[in-house]
Amino acid sequence: MNNEPSAQSQHQQSDQPTSAWLEIGKIVAPQGLKGEVRVYPNSDFPERFETPGRRWLLCPRVAEPQAVELVRGYYLHGKGLYVIELAGVTNRTQAEALKDCLLVVPDSDRPTLEAGEFHIVDLIGLEVFDQQTQTLIGSVINVFPAGNDLLEVQRNQPSQATVLIPLVKEIVPVVDLPNRRLEITPPPGLLP
Repeated sequence: MNNEPSAQSQHQQSDQPTSAWLEIGKIVAPQGLKGEVRVYPNSDFPERFETPGRRWLLCPRVAEPQAVELVRGYYLHGKGLYVIELAGVTNRTQAEALKDCLLVVPDSDRPTLEAGEFHIVDLIGLEVFDQQTQTLIGSVINVFPAGNDLLEVQRNQPSQATVLIPLVKEIVPVVDLPNRRLEITPPPGLLP
């Protein structure tokens, strides 16, 4: 699966900007003194961070994304982050001001996926059923990265806490986007 908001290896933040934009990363810190920034990726497509071109920034307390030009970028091995250079950002102070801004692209810029792949944003809101009993367990409210992605499922009973379900084929064998449902085969102890 692809991340970008695609799945089986990517995560979706619950603060998705709007339906017109796809979050591809979040600026988490400046890198050095020359204006580069560290980006936590929310995409399995490295070209989003390495290929020069137009991207958009959605910053806190700003209603609309602002166009920016990606000059260059590279993967920071061992950290799970990209370091990018944006046109016009030339010092650490400017880079620090971008902390917590989201890097976004238009929703129309979704990459084509292979059969069996899906965008993570498409998993939010799917109902989750036990495959064996067809009992409704709850619905997906978020997806977190953790080696394998974890589906956060709001249980069907309001008194029950949310549960994290690993998004792996052995536990989630059915992702049925047209019918807006997932089927799981929970191992013992996964569901309280």
